[in-house]
Amino acid sequence: MYTLEDRMRAVNLYLKYGGNSSAVRRELGYPTKNALKQWVKEYETTGVLHDGYRTRTPKYSKEQKQAAVDYYLEHGRSLRRSIQALGYPNRETLRQWLEEAIPDRRGLRGRRSLQPKVELTSEQKEEAVLDFCFRDGPAKEVAAKYGVSRAALYKWKNALLGKESPLKRSKRKESKLSDDKDALMVKVESLKEQVEKLEKQVHRLQLERDVLEVTAEILRKDPGADPEKLTNQEKATPIGALRERYPLNELLECLAMPKSSYFYHCAAPSMPDKYSELRERVRAAFALAGGRYGYRRIHAVLTRDNKTVSEKVVRRLMREENLVVVGCKKRKYNSYKGEISPPVPNLIERDFHADASNAKWLTDLTEFPLPAGKVYLSPMIDCFDGMVVSWSIGTSPDAGMVNSMLDNAISTLAENDRPVVHSDRGSHYRWPGWIDRMEAAGLTRSMSKKGCSPDNAACEGFFGRLKNELFYGRSWAGVSVEEFIGGLDRYVHWYNEKRIKISLGGRSPMEYRQSLGYA
Repeated sequence: MYTLEDRMRAVNLYLKYGGNSSAVRRELGYPTKNALKQWVKEYETTGVLHDGYRTRTPKYSKEQKQAAVDYYLEHGRSLRRSIQALGYPNRETLRQWLEEAIPDRRGLRGRRSLQPKVELTSEQKEEAVLDFCFRDGPAKEVAAKYGVSRAALYKWKNALLGKESPLKRSKRKESKLSDDKDALMVKVESLKEQVEKLEKQVHRLQLERDVLEVTAEILRKDPGADPEKLTNQEKATPIGALRERYPLNELLECLAMPKSSYFYHCAAPSMPDKYSELRERVRAAFALAGGRYGYRRIHAVLTRDNKTVSEKVVRRLMREENLVVVGCKKRKYNSYKGEISPPVPNLIERDFHADASNAKWLTDLTEFPLPAGKVYLSPMIDCFDGMVVSWSIGTSPDAGMVNSMLDNAISTLAENDRPVVHSDRGSHYRWPGWIDRMEAAGLTRSMSKKGCSPDNAACEGFFGRLKNELFYGRSWAGVSVEEFIGGLDRYVHWYNEKRIKISLGGRSPMEYRQSLGYA
């Protein structure tokens, strides 16, 4: 009958399924309910199952067993008809003989258990449904043709065409039948196209979502950022992260990036830097200027050294090297003390252009607040080329400082030079000492409107450049007033002699005058 392994398998399944004997029989195809109970009882009582049965003379010979199995297979595979025709054995015994003769039958019941499971592709299922809907005979013939049951045909038909489609085909002309079949085939193809279209849309949306997530995670961009607005170098990062999940062509199309650009940026890290020498020259020029030059002046320095390079390249290299010019701050010092003398008109009228040197001069006073104290600068600027004609530095913005600056400026004039000297309405330029010196030298006074700094914009611009390049963005803790005055004086000398100006063709004011033969 059953081996020890078969019985132990049944007992273990019985215990696993919580005492459900029907589930055990469905899975194994054996034993009877009573036999299983006996095995379980024996196992629970003794902890083991006995090994084998007492040998006894079989009731049926091998020839009788084989005859019963052959009759069953050759006459419709019916247990009932086989037992009635042969007169033996009982239903359970015949089923056991069939299990021994046909091992694949185990786990199935009746005639269906002898039919192997058929797996059809989606195209084969569609073909079977069409044959089922337009059959000339019974559904059983269509099921036999494809090796499936009629229930499977109905199930496939409902899934593809819906339950409201006609189950039976009425008698009609062959032409009408062909038209209906063609219409159904067109409907099936249309549904397939819709499914493919929707699958592509879902795939595309998932791709775009993943690109946005990777962009926000890796590049620290806003989750709502447009991937197409990224630089090619930034686009290469999410593409590389998603290449294992999506085809490369789809990623490139989603990010609007050429294939050659992607492979260029992939290989760029391993390629030698073609700007390595230029980087060194940019860093050196920036350091030589004390960190005061932006990319335009650095570009002008390189041009003077016969190095041809784009301004954009210089700007990018400075950004990559973090070479940043310090920012500016608002002016705080105010020298206005009221109308202490009659005002003079604004002769400059914001026209800071001069065709020759010593034609228009600008002056003003600015303050440098230090932890150690305050320092003041009073310069005289020539509108011709921006040169600082003279300057004085002190710790108190008094008349002596501005008067000494004016005396030094007057000493640089030729005999026939009579420039217009423009200033704001500060008290320093309305004291008798200033006015007397101006009249003695034959200079013409010009003043801005009250509180209108644009009237002296060129001089204010000089102060802005000076403080950006020298003062702002630096720590002056521990620096004495004398040390700062020395550094400020050196800066003004450097401004005149070395600092290049784009408006002067990339030359300093002194170099520009030398090129014109003025100095």
